[in-house]
Amino acid sequence: MRTQLLTTAQILIGCVWIFHGLYSKLLRGIPRHRAIVARVLGERHANLATNAIGLAEITLGIWTLTGWQRIPCAAVQTVALVSMNALEIALAADLLISAIGMLVLNAGFIAVIWLWATAAR
Repeated sequence: MRTQLLTTAQILIGCVWIFHGLYSKLLRGIPRHRAIVARVLGERHANLATNAIGLAEITLGIWTLTGWQRIPCAAVQTVALVSMNALEIALAADLLISAIGMLVLNAGFIAVIWLWATAAR
């Protein structure tokens, strides 16, 4: 049962990153994501930066799915989420559906990431 939960968590974490990188950013499925990037980095850099962020998110998803170096993987994910959330709240709060909701959801996501990363030890 424990192995199944860890595998499920690993797949869930990886798929969240891949979904937001591919659908939300690269395919522009959620236009608000590009608008937030434009607000933070400027309209001039928004397309390139959104694509780069999308590729980075897909990379995090693939890294998670491989299960390689779980602790560093979790650390990078944590830094990425905390950094993105801080920038979004500081510079684009009006574009967020709910800043508090985002923080609660991402705190839970980070908890799942660290449970997955440390449970295998």
